[in-house]
This record gives sequence, structure tokens and C-alpha cells, in this order.
Amino acid sequence: MREHWSSKLGFLFAAVGSAVGLGVLWKFPYTVGQNGGGLFLLTYFICILVIGVPVLIGELMLGRQSQRAAIGAYAVLAPEKSGWKVAGWFGVLSSFLIMAFYSVIAGWGMSYIIMSLSGLYNNTPTAEIPELFTKLSHSGGISLFWHFLFTLITMGIVFMGVRKGIEFWSKIMTRALFVLLLGLFFYNIRLDGFSDAARFVFCPNEGGFKFSSALEALGLAFFTLSLGQGIMISYGSYMRKSDNIAQMACVVGFAVVIVATLAAMTIFPVTFTFNLPPQQGTGLIFKTLPYLFAHLPGALVVSTLFFVLFVFTALTSAVPFIEVITTNVMELVGWTRKRAVLFVAAGTFLFGVPCALSYSRGLFPSWQQIYGLPFIDTINDLVSTWLIPIGGFLTAAYVGWILKRDVSREAFSEGKKGKVLHSIWHFFMRWLIPAIIILIILQRSGLIDFDQLFKGTA
Repeated sequence: MREHWSSKLGFLFAAVGSAVGLGVLWKFPYTVGQNGGGLFLLTYFICILVIGVPVLIGELMLGRQSQRAAIGAYAVLAPEKSGWKVAGWFGVLSSFLIMAFYSVIAGWGMSYIIMSLSGLYNNTPTAEIPELFTKLSHSGGISLFWHFLFTLITMGIVFMGVRKGIEFWSKIMTRALFVLLLGLFFYNIRLDGFSDAARFVFCPNEGGFKFSSALEALGLAFFTLSLGQGIMISYGSYMRKSDNIAQMACVVGFAVVIVATLAAMTIFPVTFTFNLPPQQGTGLIFKTLPYLFAHLPGALVVSTLFFVLFVFTALTSAVPFIEVITTNVMELVGWTRKRAVLFVAAGTFLFGVPCALSYSRGLFPSWQQIYGLPFIDTINDLVSTWLIPIGGFLTAAYVGWILKRDVSREAFSEGKKGKVLHSIWHFFMRWLIPAIIILIILQRSGLIDFDQLFKGTA
């Protein structure tokens, strides 16, 4: 018998925890910084509402109506069109690849917790703190250790099942995440750069915002809502028939918007206090912030709390990566949960080994010379540029064109209002969302540079 969430609240904690992952804390702030601040943030919020939530409704619907994970859902709901199972495979492959490099990044966060607690700011000259990340990322053995430990912890949570594992720990970690975010936010209010950060985040600013920024906002909305990865299909399969999918999806979308805003206001006040540019890349978390923390009162406490928050957000989203692959393996092969979890965790760990050794070049030393990026960045680029957008496109096209409309109506409330909302949603899934996702793929793949195109016609 298939497990179900014990309550609506249990689902919401798990879904919000999945959505509020490293995409919000690690990728969101520097992406906002690179794309003009407030105007990009506004565009991101619109994308969450207009594109992200409708696709989330579609994925949850596929899971609940089929009572299957990503691959099986397409086969059950349209058995005469079995070729659509490829959409489920895209989701499973995305989750597998993301988990492989995700655990390496999360492992670096775990390392920074120990570094903070062991007197990092007392024993290291401030100017040398940014270089510690270079040493860490180039230390293959240390990166492998933390990669293994994080994978082991994630495996242990999924090993315990839906209610006792995923739901139970999601409640704890998601609550802790909100408390830590709020604590750091209120700490930042007293910083000199808080008002500048607030203006940067909330005031629309055309500087740095381009047509591609709108597509970047949409791609980020997909990433931060865990769409196109098979996760929400699996989570939807654990929902009860009485749950209102549209309502629950809106709550998840709203929670992601709140947490994303808090994350930005946790990081940018620190950078503005020290007059540093907000558009720094991935080094913002591991190089810049530790350096800045060293100049703040209570450096040890602030830094430790921030990286505990970082690891919690990683765990809440890593759990569904393992879960979505596990449930599909269970359904396809007929294995028990325990056997499937062990197999999946071992697989993601092994594929993550070259990710952990990317910068030390302990494996595939010529990879960057041949492919232009380190192995870990190649996998990240492959997933974000191709797999997730294509998976999202196939989901939208399937729901809009293949799934029977009477099946999709069950996700909406009864009455005239529900019928109107369903008609709008169905139009989006059939026409608007697939077209926009195609634009994302064209821009990210470099097939069309819309910035140059619109610049040339201006």
C-alpha cells in the first residue's frame, strides 16, 4: 500500500523544504545581483505566480491522479501514449545529476561549519579567508569526505520512509530554516548597508536588466520550485484525494517568494555594508561572505548560524532528489524501499566523485581543457540549460494536450470560480508556458541571443 502524508501540513513542510533549497540561498542572491536587483526580483515573483505555480499544479496533479512516481505517472494516465514516459525519465535523470554535485556543494557548507567553530576568524588573517575556499575545493580527499557524509545523512532520512523520514525531518528542518533566516535578517537590520540593500532588492532598476534577465528569472523560478525534476510528481502521489492541489501549490509558491526575499536580505546587507559589488558569482557564499563575517561583531556565531542554515536548505532539497529516484526504482524494479535507497545513494555518491575532485583534478585532469568547464560545472550547466527546461516543457505539453480535461479539473475547487480558474490554467499549460520554455532553451543554449536581437532592432 502506498504511503501518504499524514496531513496537509506535512505535505506543505516537505514541498516547501524541497523548493527552498540551495537554489534560493546559494544561486538566487548572486543571480539577482547579476541582473539588476529590484526589477529582476519583481520579474522573478511574476514568473513564480504566472508560470511556476501552474506547472507545480500540473506536476502535483500527475502524481496524485496516477498514484505513481514520475515515470509511471505518464504511463498510467495515458497508457496508449507510452512514449511520454520519456518526460519522467528527464526528471529522474535531472534529480540524479543534481544530487551528485549538490552534495559536494553542501559538503563544503558542512566544512565551513567546522571551520567557523574551530576558530577560523581568530587563527587566520582576514585577507587570507577568501583563499580558504580555494584550498578546500582543491583538496580532493576533504571534498570527498564531506560529499560522502552529506550523502549518508540524506540517505538515512529517505531510508525511514515518507512519514517517519521525509515528513518528520522536513517539519524540523523547514522550521529551523525559517528561524535561522529570521534571526540573521534581524541581525542585519542594524548593519549600515541594510537600507542600501533594501533599495537594491525592492526598487526597480533598469541597470543590468536585459531581455535575457527575464528568461533567467523564469529559469530560476523553475529551479527554486523543484520543477522539471520529477520531485513534485512523486510528492503529489503521496497527497490525499481531498487535498486542493491549486490551493496547496499557491501556498508553496508564496512561501518560496518569502524565503527568497529573506535570503536576499540576509546576504546583501552584508555586502553593501562593506561596499562590495552585489553581482559576484558563486564565490559570494564561500569566499566573500566568510571574509565579511570576520569584520562583524560575533563573527563566530553569525558565520556558524549562516552555514548551518546553508546545510539545512541543502538537506531539505537533497532528500527529494534521493526520494524521486528511489520511488521510481521501487516501481520499475519492484525493490523494497531500503534496497532502492542504498542503490540510489551509492549511485549518486559514485557519480559525485568526479564532481568532488573537479578542482583538484584528481580525476579527468584534462576535462576543463576539453569541455571548457570543470566537471562539476559541466553537469550543472547540462541540467540547468537542457534537462530541467526540456522536462518542464514536456510536462506542460502533456498536461495541456494529452491529459484529459476532466482529470485535471479535480485539482480545482468546485463551482463557477473553479471552472474559470481551470480554463485559465489549462490555456497557460497548453500555449503560454511551452512557448516561454522554448525561449529559455534557445537563449541558454546560445542558439539565439535575444539581447543582441532586441538591441539590433532597437
